[in-house]
Amino acid sequence: MPPLSAIGIENYRSVHKLFMRVGAVNVFVGNNGVGKTNLYKSLELLQQAALGRITRAVSEEGGVESVMWAGDLKVHEKKRIILRADLGDLSYKIELGLPNPISDPALPLETMVREETLTLMAGRKPVVLMQRKGPSAFLRSSNGARVTYDNELLPSETALASIRDGGQFPELDLVRRALADWRFYHTFRSDRDSQLRRPSPNITTPTLSSDGSDLAAVFATLKEIRKDTYFLQEAVADAFPGSNLLLEANGQDCRFSLQTPEIRRPFPSQELSDGTLQYLALLGAMLSYRLPAFIALNEPEASLHPDLLEPLAKVIAKASERSQIWLVTHSEQLADHIAEHAGAYPRRIYKENGHTGIDGLKITGEFVGEEY
Repeated sequence: MPPLSAIGIENYRSVHKLFMRVGAVNVFVGNNGVGKTNLYKSLELLQQAALGRITRAVSEEGGVESVMWAGDLKVHEKKRIILRADLGDLSYKIELGLPNPISDPALPLETMVREETLTLMAGRKPVVLMQRKGPSAFLRSSNGARVTYDNELLPSETALASIRDGGQFPELDLVRRALADWRFYHTFRSDRDSQLRRPSPNITTPTLSSDGSDLAAVFATLKEIRKDTYFLQEAVADAFPGSNLLLEANGQDCRFSLQTPEIRRPFPSQELSDGTLQYLALLGAMLSYRLPAFIALNEPEASLHPDLLEPLAKVIAKASERSQIWLVTHSEQLADHIAEHAGAYPRRIYKENGHTGIDGLKITGEFVGEEY
């Protein structure tokens, strides 16, 4: 899958206009309320475009009017949410807005896909591979022919998710699969009824689900399929010296427990503290059998004891060898540890006059003092 090379966000919540080049490990630190989570959520929305759920996702947030940038717009600026993802030489952009009550076949105040574009940026001149406006779209097929889809797309649908023909439109298929493969992890539930505390079905599970519900199966897959839990056990011992993670796949389900040096019997998942369970879930996300091409973490330090932050940073650095990492945090300590172990300089997010910005970010997408 091509790596994410740049993102663009316009008019989404506190982000008025932002374009940024993306590296292997991307760490953003800032206080509460400056808009860190809005950067994270904008990436989630891009994935929802690939899954065909972006308009529903915006509606679940309150609709376009609720999530639209509330500040002033210049005369030439559209009143639309615009999101862009560059994946290698391919650039996908989607624009969301409200319907024209007279001409658009949509429900009142419904979130609409107004435009979509897929562009090949390689070569001396960009080539438009897909252009969608309203219900119609044209695409350039693999043999260079122009294919037109007239009045076939509903305002709630994306061309990215709806037009599925990898033979004719391989680039569109590549972008859809790349975005759909992303994983987002935002504070796993660890209360008494959390699925983290329950056994997982006895199914080979190469990648942790976003809610962590299959954590025990992810651990069992490392033990039974890869037959190598070295890095997992190393990360456990680093956080809890002298401890060992016991893994079981008994033919009915998968379970795990933590053996500590102080107590003779192991602690099953139901008895682990919230912080310990959160840390183990993050190990499942970062050290699983197969990592997605892109992993986004939103404040992973939540519920963790400060002593766990450096072990977590080491695990994130290890994961970055197999996946692209995007992390937002308000923990200076975690950001510093990641800088030490992964070599990723943390970017500071600020809010000024109601809009979110990133220190040192230039209009070209590079940061001051760096070249891509």
